[in-house]
This record gives sequence, C-alpha cells and structure tokens, in this order.
Amino acid sequence: MSSFTEMISLLFMAFALGMDAFSVGLAVGMQKIRLKRILWIGIVVGFFHMVMPLIGLFLGNFLSNKIESIAGLIAGLLLCAIGFQMMYHSFLKQEKSVLTPVGFGLIMFAFSVSLYIFSIGISLGISGVATILAIILFGFFSTILTWLALLIGRRTHYLLGNYSELLGGSILLGFGFYMLF
Repeated sequence: MSSFTEMISLLFMAFALGMDAFSVGLAVGMQKIRLKRILWIGIVVGFFHMVMPLIGLFLGNFLSNKIESIAGLIAGLLLCAIGFQMMYHSFLKQEKSVLTPVGFGLIMFAFSVSLYIFSIGISLGISGVATILAIILFGFFSTILTWLALLIGRRTHYLLGNYSELLGGSILLGFGFYMLF
C-alpha cells in the first residue's frame, strides 16, 4: 500500500472512530457543562483514544477474541449506567449528578467511549500500518469531534432545558443497549 493511500485510510479510520465519541459526546453535552469542562472532556477522551489502542497493541494477539467481547459488554454496561443516571437525574431535577463528566465520572466516560478501540490496537500491530501516526490521528479526531459534539449538546441544552438531559440519557442508554445486544 502506498503511503498516500495508507494516510487516507488512516484519516478515514480515525474519523470513523472519532464519530463514536461524537455521538456519545452529543448526549453528554446536553447536561449543563461549562466550556472549561468541555475542554477537559475532549482532551481526556482524546488521550484515552490514544492509550487504549496502545494497551491493546502491547497485550497482543492471544487475547483478541476474548477482549473484544468483554470490551463491548463493559462499554455497553457503562453507557447504560450513565444514560440511566442522566434520565433519573432529569426527573429529580437535582443540582448534582452522580456520574457527571468530572473526576471519576470523566474517567469512566472516556474509558467507556474508548474501550472498543482497545481491540483495534491489537490489530494495528498485526496490520503493519504506521502505528504512531494512527494513534495520534485517533486522539486528534476524537478530541475535535468530542469538543464539537459537546458544544452542540450544550447549545441543545439551552434550547430544550431539562428535557435535553432526558434526551441525552436516552441516547446513551440506547447506545449502551446497542452495544450489549
């Protein structure tokens, strides 16, 4: 494969992987989130989109089949939990949410969004693509697309009020069920 076609392939792959972070970020952005928090969420998601494939790369081929099914199960359960919590929170109209994208909640969010990319890291080493470039592109695209989604979700929150958090939670719950089933 020529370096030009490899680069185009990596760009498309990074964009496609970042779109998952976009869709989940859109739902999370429907909570009341400040711009500074949006900045950190994007950076942490981008970081996880770089670290998870590296971990997958280092663990190697012998775990690939088991890891993929376990990663999907864990990511689905985490997204369901975050979505359910958001919906529950919208009905209670509390100020503080249990799984907000702050601290441990941010780590869990970034982990759940990036978990599926772990198994992609395993295949990166086998395929012989420019691994470092691929991982940098994964982080770049997921960061940018997460920021964009959070900003769109934030705007939607101001348009829809408390219903936006219910909608965002429903979307996350739907993604979680989709990953589980």
